[in-house]
Amino acid sequence: MKRKPFALVLSGPSGVGKSTFVRPLLDAFSNMQFSVSATTRPRRAHEQDGREYHFLSEETFRTRQANGKFLESAQVHGSLYGTLEADVRAALEAGHGVLLDVDVQGGVNIKKRMPDDAVLVFLLPPSMQTLEQRLRKRGTEGAETVQRRLAHAPNEIRQLVEYDYVVVNDSIDATQANLVAICRAESLRRSRLVDAAGGNAVVDEFLKETARPFGP
Repeated sequence: MKRKPFALVLSGPSGVGKSTFVRPLLDAFSNMQFSVSATTRPRRAHEQDGREYHFLSEETFRTRQANGKFLESAQVHGSLYGTLEADVRAALEAGHGVLLDVDVQGGVNIKKRMPDDAVLVFLLPPSMQTLEQRLRKRGTEGAETVQRRLAHAPNEIRQLVEYDYVVVNDSIDATQANLVAICRAESLRRSRLVDAAGGNAVVDEFLKETARPFGP
């Protein structure tokens, strides 16, 4: 039975650990591709253009935004982020699942644009204290930026009601197992059968087999 792929959207407050699960999920599902978002934020030392993000100038980003090139775009913590619609659509049409690591606002917008093809997972920290510790420990932002992200976190967390699944990222192994379970369950939805109009063709084909005489 052929099944339609879907876009798995991972969101959560900054510092919750979304990026930790990108590579393990891609390794677990060979047919899944990572969607590289575009951003105007400065590139960090360990990042490469086209791998973690497409790093664009604000002028270039806004031009593409005005031309409707983004599936979603938003300003988060003073920087612009966006998902190129053409990339996601092309991957799905080619039969590949797509993994997206986007902010909460972007995830909600993707669901509105792709209600049948997007599965939203909200990663929640065990506590705000843990979130603060993780933000400070990674050492990629200054104290002012960390405080701004922490101040914004409650508003992000309130939007988890828009998401399909909520996973508390307390243990890396447990969270990874839950994300894999979500992907497997979603792939088995009846609506993902290529014969999505009720699965009638699948039923008919199956029943043809039962009409044959059994035995040697």
